[in-house]
Amino acid sequence: MTDAARTREDLRITIMGAGPGGLCMAIKLREAGFENFTIVEKGDQIGGTWNWNRYPGCACDIPSHLYSFSFDVKPDWSRPYAPQPEILAYLEGIAEKYGILPYCRFGRAVDRAEWQDDRSTWTVTLADGSKIESDVLVSAIGMFNSIVIPDIPGLEDFEGTQFHSSRWDWEHSLAGETVGVIGSAASAVQLVPEIVKEAGQVHLFQRTANWVLPKEDDPYTEEQLEHFRNDPSLAAAVRQEIFDGIETGQAFYDRTVREETEKIALDALAVVEDPEVRAKLVPTHEWGCKRPLFSNDYYPAFNRENLELVTEGIERITKDAIVTVDGRERKIDTLVLATGFSSIEYLSAISVTGRGGLDLEEAWSDGAVAYQGVTTAGFPNLFMLYGPNTNQGSLITMIEWEVDHAIRHIERIVDENLAWIDVRADLQAAYNEQMQKDIEAVEPWMDGCNGYYRHPSGRVVTQWPKRMSDYRDLIATIDPGAYETAKR
Repeated sequence: MTDAARTREDLRITIMGAGPGGLCMAIKLREAGFENFTIVEKGDQIGGTWNWNRYPGCACDIPSHLYSFSFDVKPDWSRPYAPQPEILAYLEGIAEKYGILPYCRFGRAVDRAEWQDDRSTWTVTLADGSKIESDVLVSAIGMFNSIVIPDIPGLEDFEGTQFHSSRWDWEHSLAGETVGVIGSAASAVQLVPEIVKEAGQVHLFQRTANWVLPKEDDPYTEEQLEHFRNDPSLAAAVRQEIFDGIETGQAFYDRTVREETEKIALDALAVVEDPEVRAKLVPTHEWGCKRPLFSNDYYPAFNRENLELVTEGIERITKDAIVTVDGRERKIDTLVLATGFSSIEYLSAISVTGRGGLDLEEAWSDGAVAYQGVTTAGFPNLFMLYGPNTNQGSLITMIEWEVDHAIRHIERIVDENLAWIDVRADLQAAYNEQMQKDIEAVEPWMDGCNGYYRHPSGRVVTQWPKRMSDYRDLIATIDPGAYETAKR
């Protein structure tokens, strides 16, 4: 390679995704003196999942004082668990405040990314055929980027209005309509209590009952908001209190605590008046086996006459109805697919080729793997945010630490005049072997659920099995011996 020294000014960086991860990366890059970067985003604006998911009732399930950036804590969230429009507005304000919008190219979906061995660069090809060449590639697409469309016979034959919850059609009114909702997890728990207020009839098709916990979510009073605005240390104190509460929580690890948690959920479920409906809403798996859900409105919604819980499996869909395996046909006007995302794909949701033509999908054939959640062997100068096995607590908090970690690598590329840096495959394998052992020690994750945690191979590829602070400490420094490098 050339002897020319790298500089912060000429190092070219491409960031895929303008959600919280992409925004945080851009802000920290500028702070570190890197300005030669581009953010490509398939959507029409920043926000990531908070831009795509605009369904009624959409809100965060982590208290917002923690689900926000530590360097810009919003003092006056309207309530503990902020709704989607408020979170999106916060992210928009962040992008504006830190001057990130000029670096964004919206409406630019990535088709593929290819490492060029001869030039030690990444070539990113966009869906419109244009290409971007860069020295460093950052994946900020997260794990909620590939929506799931259920494989149900006749789905394509439905002639009414149909959309996925993450692509909500706000131009279509549900007023007085009969609506079928397929799915009963995170998005359904939030949207069903809202649409039953407008629709004439809602049929909710549940495959598996989920644990739904109540949450302390009374809106802040104007007096409280004034206190927050006048004394920013109050918001910081609330943020720390939330963090400490998550850190000391033992529900995943202590059976007694899990049993107490289940009792809280069952007490909340007692509000459902119909005993048959109530029984159908009782989960058969241990709490924690699937993603914990939170709502104060979900269970009460089943006391409305216009909400039916359907637990019989769906046999097929016709042009105007859903037919269940018991032969019953339910006519519907609108079909809402609250079927979530394929969360185990991560970066392999797009075509990525690494050193020596290594295909990421093949490299991850047994499930997505990474070293410390940020790098993956065979793919130099590639850094992932919210990568494999980093799902724990507040994702924005975890992402901040991942960004700091990636910045240290990028600074090393410049400071040591490196062509590339790549994690050692043997250390990555050992790291992930230990990761799965740690995961196996978390009893509820071993309860046989087919949730979004687990790859078909059996490996849990989403969860971090320890405390958030353990992850922070793990990636606070870089071990140079864990990486292969090549000089320019």
